This record gives sequence, C-alpha cells and structure tokens, in this order.
Amino acid sequence: MGAGARVAGGATFDSRWLMPRQYVNTLTDGTPVDEIFLLVDKQLRANRNADLYLLAQLRDKTGQVSGLLWNVSEDSVGHIRQGDYVKVRGKVQVFQGNLQLILRDIDHVPDAAVDPKEFEMESTVNSDRLLPRLQELIDSISPPPLREVLQSFIDDTELRPLLLKAPAGIRLHHAYHGGLLEHIVSLMEVASRISDLYPRVDFNLVLAGVFLHDIGKVRELGFETTFLYTDEGQLLGHLSIGVEMLTEKIRAWEDRKGESFPEEIALRLKHMILSHHGSHDFGSPKLPMTPEAVVLHYLDTLDAKVHEFVALIDSDPNSQSSWTPFQSSIQRKVFKGVVPGRT
Repeated sequence: MGAGARVAGGATFDSRWLMPRQYVNTLTDGTPVDEIFLLVDKQLRANRNADLYLLAQLRDKTGQVSGLLWNVSEDSVGHIRQGDYVKVRGKVQVFQGNLQLILRDIDHVPDAAVDPKEFEMESTVNSDRLLPRLQELIDSISPPPLREVLQSFIDDTELRPLLLKAPAGIRLHHAYHGGLLEHIVSLMEVASRISDLYPRVDFNLVLAGVFLHDIGKVRELGFETTFLYTDEGQLLGHLSIGVEMLTEKIRAWEDRKGESFPEEIALRLKHMILSHHGSHDFGSPKLPMTPEAVVLHYLDTLDAKVHEFVALIDSDPNSQSSWTPFQSSIQRKVFKGVVPGRT
C-alpha cells in the first residue's frame, strides 16, 4: 500500500506511518517528533493572557509524555477526543527538568491505520496463570450458596473470555488487557491475608465483594482495539451493571436449586458493589454502611492508587528528574527518588 492509499472509513493512509516508531522512552531534549500516540487526556487551558492552549497526555506502550499546542480554540482541536489515536509533529523540550513535546499540530488518525498493541501498557501477570489462583480463592468461600453463585460467573462461557481480557480502566487503573483480573486477584489475596486481624468482619463476604465489585466493567468498557466506554457503560456504569449481573446469576441459581438465595447475603453483596467507590463524589449511590463494604472500599482504593503511582513513575520518560510532571488527575507530582549524580 503506497502513500495516499485509502483505508477503512475513507481516511488516507500515509506510508510514513510504517517507519520505525519514536517510542516515548527514547525521546530526548531537542528531538524532532513526527509520530502517532494515544491521546489519553485532553485539556484546554488558558495562559496569563487568557489565550487557550492544549495540554495533551500522549502514550504508547513504553510510557506517557505531555504535549502542548499553543494558541488553539475549541473548534481547532474539536476533531480529537480522549481515546483517539493522534499524529503529532513538534519537538522535545526540557522544562523544569521534565521532558515535554511542544507541538506544531495534532491530527486524528483512524483506528484502522495503527496497531493497537503499540499503545497498550503490558500486564505484569499472565491472565491464564491467575485463573487457578482465583479458583482456589473462590473454593475457600462459604456458605455453599454464595460460593456456587460466584462459581457460575467463572463457568459462564461468554463471560470468562471477557474477564480474561478486560482492563480495569481506560487510562491508569490497570489499563491493559487482563488488568481487571489482575486487580481482582490482587485484592482477594490481600483480603485473605488480613482476615485474621479483623475477626468481626465476614471475609467470605469481603472476598465475594472483591470478586464482584468491578465485574460490570466487562460490559462498561470496550477493549477489542482501543479502550473506551460502551453505550451501556456511559448510560449505566459498572456499579449498576454489576448489580444487574449478580441479580441474574442469583435468579438462575434459584431456578436450578428450587429454593431462595439467602436474602441478607444478596443485599450485602449488592450494597458492596454500589458503595465501593466510597463517596457520592466518586460515583457511589450509597456510602459504605457495613464493615465488609468499608474493607472493600479501602482495599480497592489502595490497589488502584498504588498501581497508579507506580505506573506514573514507570511510564515517565524523564529519567534525569526525581519527580514526574504534575498530574492533573491526582493534583500532584510523584516523587520517583533522587537520581544518582543530581543534587
């Protein structure tokens, strides 16, 4: 296919896109950049003169870097959205010890013109290896009705491959294939290890709540190519979807067994799903109101935040800086440690 050939959707495919990539982790001060990245965040900001500029967070599989495009308007950058692939041209610059891209232009690139694997952060664990441990943890749960309902999720032939592949988020929170399962198993491991410290907490419910709390993300998120929110995800969110999925599995269990599932267990599980974000500001329709729901909320926050901080450190291309750039999502920089030779 030569330069100027057409691709799906009528866009023009530029053969220069097949040249060796300029990965984020290879960028150095003064390097000209003409490359495709994933736009993971897009913000319009105003400078001291009230002129608008674009602050873009650009990512490939090796890391993330900030890009700035001066003197823009809402219309001039309205053709690009978070989650798009974008072609950027500009130059690398060091500002206050951090690498950033000063952009001349930024354009949308059709999905068909890129290899999504070049932009996916890689999981640290093989999802197939997590399944046996997940099964062991599920097997440890009682009473039998609770364990059997959880097992029905694992045995669901349509759900299982989604659980193996789904990310836990589209940006930093385990944002790679298999990230959701890694997040779930990590939380279940922590819960199982601290259970002796809190004898008044029912850790059977905690383990079950951990398994179920983000299960709705298999339908909230699309993750075949780029990571994005589905229509169902945008309209309902994974908390509501998770409760709906649990209700369906409980109903199926009752039909098989010819008996009622324990009502209080069902209520406690649904409450844990709906309250695990911890506050109304973060999307929970209910605040945690049981010991098990509180444990789930803080374990979930711990795992997500630690992973986010580590991912920010690992993906930062500024090897000579002790700090990451300011991260708007957490309203702070992250300390990476003193670089040898720097004072």
